[in-house]
Amino acid sequence: MGLLYRVADALRRRSTGNDPGRMGEDVAHRYLRGRGCTVVSRNYRMRSGAGEIDLVVWHGTKLVFVEVKTRSSAEFGEPERAVDPEKQQKVVRAGRDYARRAGVEWENTRFDIVSVVVERPRVRIEWIRDAFR
Repeated sequence: MGLLYRVADALRRRSTGNDPGRMGEDVAHRYLRGRGCTVVSRNYRMRSGAGEIDLVVWHGTKLVFVEVKTRSSAEFGEPERAVDPEKQQKVVRAGRDYARRAGVEWENTRFDIVSVVVERPRVRIEWIRDAFR
């Protein structure tokens, strides 16, 4: 199964060019799967276009909406600092929409951030659980 994901990631990189955001989402996807999460959706968008969620995963009994932030260095601050109140509001709106459509009680959800810093040849990942509501 891991080989299948690596091939899919390579094909996606080829079709989107060298997009660091896409690469960060791929890294976060594999990272969360390796820690017991089940990824159920990527790049979920509300029909109205008013919000997007990078990853939707099950972590135990919680449906988790994950915002992935990627930077090529932490020189200008950690990536998670880019999730300002306006961005949080959009993610929460999209999360409410997703939970309603999936029939998941709001109490069984949470919002996480995965921060990815790509400093070649090293990649630093931080998973911030329950980052905002």
